[in-house]
Amino acid sequence: MPRIRGASIGEHHEQVWADLAEAMRQLLLERDYESITLGHLAARAGLARNTLYNYARDKSALVLALAERAGLPLRERVAGIAARPDPAEQRMGEIVAAVLEAATDQALWLVFRPGAGPLVADLPKGPGGPFHAVVTEVERVVRDGIARGEFRDVGDVALAVELLSGAMRAGAERVARDPAALEATVATAREIVLAFLTCRAGPRR
Repeated sequence: MPRIRGASIGEHHEQVWADLAEAMRQLLLERDYESITLGHLAARAGLARNTLYNYARDKSALVLALAERAGLPLRERVAGIAARPDPAEQRMGEIVAAVLEAATDQALWLVFRPGAGPLVADLPKGPGGPFHAVVTEVERVVRDGIARGEFRDVGDVALAVELLSGAMRAGAERVARDPAALEATVATAREIVLAFLTCRAGPRR
């Protein structure tokens, strides 16, 4: 019978997930993502291979589950900011800070680490993705800002947010690489995002 890692079954499962996240983090420091197998992860986390299948059927499912769990505090924080009646510009600035601060969290290091392209590619996009709720809340703030006249009409809001997400991704990778750069990166990212949303550009062609 496998050893229980905690005072209860719930605590046991939480500890196993924490051990799996740490195992993935350590292995990514040692080898390419593509070369990591469930066998490697089970051994590093101190689990039997068949026990690991109780948590994920394959590596892609495991990565998604780890990202979902790690991203929950960020999703809740962003949703709370977006729901406030404050000016859209203020809320957007706070969301930028929240996302970049999340990049310093060891739990989200798997997603925001530099060079995580192959790993991130395994995460589903759209409603099935672990950060879809964050994107939805950002779109909500943009639409609210447009309706209030605080932001310019960017046309396709989903496309605009997707493009801005690219800049935020670059900022998150920088912070993950150098946490000391957080303050400067937040300031620059805010400037870029808000300049795009508030700039009174000419008519689109």
